[in-house]
Amino acid sequence: MAILSRPLLGNCYCFPTATSINNHRKPTPRLPPPHVALDNPPPSLLAAKTLQRPHPDDPSLQSTWSHRAWVALGSTSILLSLTKSTMASLQSHTLLEPALAAYIGYLLADLASGVYHWAIDNYGSSNTPIVGAQIHAFQGHHKWPWTITKRQFSNNLHALSRAVFFTMLPLDLLADANPALHAFAGACAGCIMMSQQFHAWAHGTKSRLPRVVVAMQEMGVLVGTEEHGRHHRPPYNNNYCIVSGAWNGVLDESRVFEMLEMVLFLRFGVRPRSWSEPNEEWVEDQV
Repeated sequence: MAILSRPLLGNCYCFPTATSINNHRKPTPRLPPPHVALDNPPPSLLAAKTLQRPHPDDPSLQSTWSHRAWVALGSTSILLSLTKSTMASLQSHTLLEPALAAYIGYLLADLASGVYHWAIDNYGSSNTPIVGAQIHAFQGHHKWPWTITKRQFSNNLHALSRAVFFTMLPLDLLADANPALHAFAGACAGCIMMSQQFHAWAHGTKSRLPRVVVAMQEMGVLVGTEEHGRHHRPPYNNNYCIVSGAWNGVLDESRVFEMLEMVLFLRFGVRPRSWSEPNEEWVEDQV
């Protein structure tokens, strides 16, 4: 099954799989960051000092009824959009256009997951408005990546589900029954909402994962354990995408995030967390 496979530039119309792109590419050497004294450590480093080792049975990893409610609302908004797309497609006998729109939504969700993952891995702290809790959790994830496999389903997805619900609700209520539009929005929102579960599966042991999940990882439909594992090895600054990982090779080899980091540093004087030498806060701590 072919997932994003072609280079994004050029005249090639056939697509290699995400797995084939990322399994055969060599790590791209990283440009050295500017040598600036850290008299004022970046907020991300300050946040790392407050990290505490979680317990596998910590109540904070359990789902609450509030978590389940948000996941239910987010899922309902996605299913409503996909249902509208399906019904409109059957009535108009246009199946190719919605299918293509859904595929584009899937690809865009992978790209969005990488950009968001890069941003909260490298910038901000637990005090950052709105997304502070997610920043703190993602930065601590490098120290204790196993915690994501201990989180219950709704606990892991509720934050993204809430964002998806409020984004999709106006579309569900106000947008015309355009099959391509609803297919794109439903697929993109669904993959974004589920990205944290795909991320958790990428940290799982294959023998304990559902067979269908392992098969989808091996085909490149979902990000795999080997590929995402590179994100948790030095220099900890690549393979940020966590839906399919199809964009990882493109983003890393073209140094997109390095250029963005340099722009932010030169414009605002803010250093990303990945510019610091890996210390004990970066090294995985086993259970």
